[in-house]
Amino acid sequence: MIARIRKELNNPSDFFYDILNNGYYEMEICYFPTLCDQNLLQDILLSPYSYNFDRDQFFRMIHSNPNFAEADAPEIWTELLLKGSVLFQIEGRVYRFDVQRKMQDKPDSTQIESALQGPQTALTEDLDLNISLIRMRYNEPTLCVEQHIIGVTSKTRVTVLYDKNEVNQQVLLQLQQQIAQLNIKMLRAAGQLMKQLSGKYKLFPVIIQTERPDRIAAMIQRGKVAILQDGNRLGLILPARLFDFLHAMDDDYESFWMSKLLLILRYLAMFLTLTLPALYISIVSYNPELLRVQLTLSIAGSRVVVPYPSFIEVIIMLFMIEALNEASIRLPRSIGSTATTVGGLILGQSIQQAGLVSSIMIIVTSVVAISNFVIPNNSFSYSIRFVKYLFVTIAIFYGLLGVVVLFFALIVYWCNLRSFGEPYLNLYNPKNKSRHGGGK
Repeated sequence: MIARIRKELNNPSDFFYDILNNGYYEMEICYFPTLCDQNLLQDILLSPYSYNFDRDQFFRMIHSNPNFAEADAPEIWTELLLKGSVLFQIEGRVYRFDVQRKMQDKPDSTQIESALQGPQTALTEDLDLNISLIRMRYNEPTLCVEQHIIGVTSKTRVTVLYDKNEVNQQVLLQLQQQIAQLNIKMLRAAGQLMKQLSGKYKLFPVIIQTERPDRIAAMIQRGKVAILQDGNRLGLILPARLFDFLHAMDDDYESFWMSKLLLILRYLAMFLTLTLPALYISIVSYNPELLRVQLTLSIAGSRVVVPYPSFIEVIIMLFMIEALNEASIRLPRSIGSTATTVGGLILGQSIQQAGLVSSIMIIVTSVVAISNFVIPNNSFSYSIRFVKYLFVTIAIFYGLLGVVVLFFALIVYWCNLRSFGEPYLNLYNPKNKSRHGGGK
């Protein structure tokens, strides 16, 4: 066994192998120390072998422990070792001992989706721990857990969770078919899996990414399907609606009227992010009669020193705000916030004093940036940022009429968009035959 494995692995330096003898029977053993839990290996396997000389009792211990199993197929030996298992051979029979090293033994705290109220725990990069976090919050016997292996090279464990009494069977069947057809060499992140499942060319996400176990438990109770991936702290939820991306978990823990007020604020912020730069171009260049005379004169006065049209002004400021956003992400955390804050203040004041942009444009840019941050989901926020430039482009050529027509086209696109067969603008999840197995 050892000779065959060493030949297949090209005799790596971090591979351990030995032939042990306790005076009664020999055992060949091999494993990767960096992938295995050394304490469990010593306590459960090596110590009983070294001090328990009763062969029958030792074999009863192996067969009674679920972490031990026979591994008589030589073609899977290297795969088992690379996944953190220990292989040992006694009297011509090969066994596996699943003793993978756990990098984390306690849940993380939320980092992406900040929580003011409710649970503060987040998913981890340990799939087994993530499943336990979900079961703690959704402790129902109808919770189904299906495991898949995705990735020709990485062989990543991916788990699908759903409530069999609440899930839409058509959605589940479509998901299972798409997973079976996936052809990925190395699965590294949940975003990569989301892109493969939802399609590459959709303007808006149709799958929710989340790090919060309470959100996953709540969505499973509403009939949705969750996907957890080993080695990634983000889970996926599907099917998704437009309204799900603007919903924050704190809405479930706040009072009714406060949660509705915050929800209206997010929709207003989304509308401002989409249309405010385009409306500025349209009103300044095409339709100044829409505003009161005093406001029109104020805007015109602030643009007296600006040497180019309004759309150039908008493009410059939007480019700078996007550059600041990107810098805040890429810079080290210790200096990122300080550098971008100081850079934004100095840049905004200097560019206005130099007469390159108007003071009204500074206000518009600030409102757009702040409104975009109000959207609680990052993937949806990125999509809104992209579509914003389509509105700017159409406003350059067609003014206010083009903005109105494009907004109507956007609503039509949302109506036509589907998330695993479910309408993107679905107001509620209907109880139908496919979900409950009969009856209208």
